Amino acid sequence: MRILLALLLCLPVWANAEIYQWQDAQGSKHFSDRQGWGKCRNRSGTDATECPVAEAKLVDIKPGYGFYTVKTVYDGDTVVLEDGRKIRLLGINTPEVQHRDKLADAGGDEAKQWLTGKLKNTKVRLEVGVEKTDKYGRTLAHLFTEKKEHINLQLVTAGLAAVSIYPPDLHYVDELVKAQNQAEQAKLGIWQRPEYAAIPVASLTEAGHPGWTRLVGKVVGIRTTRKSTYLEFTDTFEARIENKWLELFPDINDYVGKTIEVRGWLSKSKGHFFMLIRHPSAIKENP
Repeated sequence: MRILLALLLCLPVWANAEIYQWQDAQGSKHFSDRQGWGKCRNRSGTDATECPVAEAKLVDIKPGYGFYTVKTVYDGDTVVLEDGRKIRLLGINTPEVQHRDKLADAGGDEAKQWLTGKLKNTKVRLEVGVEKTDKYGRTLAHLFTEKKEHINLQLVTAGLAAVSIYPPDLHYVDELVKAQNQAEQAKLGIWQRPEYAAIPVASLTEAGHPGWTRLVGKVVGIRTTRKSTYLEFTDTFEARIENKWLELFPDINDYVGKTIEVRGWLSKSKGHFFMLIRHPSAIKENP
């Protein structure tokens, strides 16, 4: 099949095809999806039958996405591009860096330093999420370097970030969870820090616990409302799952009577703590 390069760049079907280019005796350029064969010209200048082409060269076709320079690394999971867009990395969460009167979380500076080094002297492309922006106006995306390095995944692999899935953005979930399990087992990064050790639910005080938290306890019951389903641990703590995402989870009733770990951020209302669980990756059964 013969095809103009301009059309090739517009058709997704050709994104992974090998395309070859050569020049005939009259100086005209030709393209083919097969190496070494093309239309020959007869003496009248019209196309003749196919004949071998000895000097056909493989053309490096770039897919239809752009690469951008990162202007600023804000923290371990947020960057600003040269065009001014602020990018929040999807599927992960890194500890906070220092903000005004708030000290940095343990591991926050390490994540920022790693990301700064990784993005130095390279450009990145974006894979934007199902929900393109968050409530702060940041673009939600997976970030890839020119060397095809998946930055979100590499942060998790190094133990510098925890998996944090927000449905309906479920891209790369399996890869992220696998990388987190391996980093946790190897005690890399945050997984070796006492600040992120799992806390027994029974030890929660009225002060709660700031930031991203791991809590361990026994599920004693299930409570359901019109919008949410709650895993009950104690009289003062529940894990909440929005009913619209229940299909992502195994049978909720199977958690009853089991000791599990839940991961996320604590909220408090009327003296009662709860943690919003958006995805099964935020629940881990204890052996």
